[in-house]
Amino acid sequence: MKLLKTLALAAAICALPVLPILSTAQAQAFPTKPISLIIPFPPGGPTDAMARTLAAEIKGSLGQPVIVENRAGAGGNIGADFVARAPADGHTLLFGTSGPLAINASLYRKISYDPTTSFAPVIQIGQLPNILVVNPSLPVKDVRELIAYSKAHPGQLSYASSGNGASSHLAGVLFNGIAGTDLQHVPYKGTGPALNDLLGGQVSMSFTDVLTALPYIKAGKLRALGIATAQRSQALPELPTLAEQGVKGYDVSVFFGIVAPAGTPPETIARLNKAFTEALATPKVKQLFASQGFEPATDASPQQLGRFIAAETAKWKDVVKKSGAQLD
Repeated sequence: MKLLKTLALAAAICALPVLPILSTAQAQAFPTKPISLIIPFPPGGPTDAMARTLAAEIKGSLGQPVIVENRAGAGGNIGADFVARAPADGHTLLFGTSGPLAINASLYRKISYDPTTSFAPVIQIGQLPNILVVNPSLPVKDVRELIAYSKAHPGQLSYASSGNGASSHLAGVLFNGIAGTDLQHVPYKGTGPALNDLLGGQVSMSFTDVLTALPYIKAGKLRALGIATAQRSQALPELPTLAEQGVKGYDVSVFFGIVAPAGTPPETIARLNKAFTEALATPKVKQLFASQGFEPATDASPQQLGRFIAAETAKWKDVVKKSGAQLD
């Protein structure tokens, strides 16, 4: 009997280290197959370009290829829903933006996921600042002059957007609310048509992104009045923000973040975060993103992205309500 008890005790002691060893082995095994990075928009846009750049950089650190896949539609909802329903093993990721990760939750009548609960945040990549630009024929040189001119000519100034509910639309709603102006919204089917009419003088202004506007600003075809984010842009460091010019609390940009399905193991999230952080720190990526006016995140932790998504979702809920925009 004593011998049996001794053998049983020895077996129990030997079994103690097994669980942590298996857990470590499982963490080190990830990834076990190629990783799919889902882009919820068509090929060719800034989101697609950024994702493909990063995908090429992280292949070495993860030991598996990263395959970029475009699943466009419904303002990004189709791609986001696909990732939300994917296995929570880290092999399917979403390269999301302000739309599917914040705005769409309030903009669409029916949405099959919740940006704050359906995903496990991986890393906040950064943001592409919006910028307020006007047609040079408009007799204003800064934001204060624009506000004064708008109030002196109520309902006569218009701003172009890439469509109802787009960030370039809601940026104007937020501006009207803070500045007390009455800028009239003119929606277009995409940034290209909106820009064409702005250049032609059919509309007065637009809250577009820095990457789109920069060539026209440098060519003198558009006049930049202010950066829409809380901090000045590296692409135009001499240009004051809208907040600096009296529009207090104004902060609008397109943010980019990578998320995994909710329930993805923390050690898998940590490994992915490390891989993307290292990729963002390479000279090639830093130089490319800076040339496009992209502002990297100051805190790349998963926790920061989670907090940011929650804050942005709450902010845009109120703005969408004021805009009256609603999509099926």
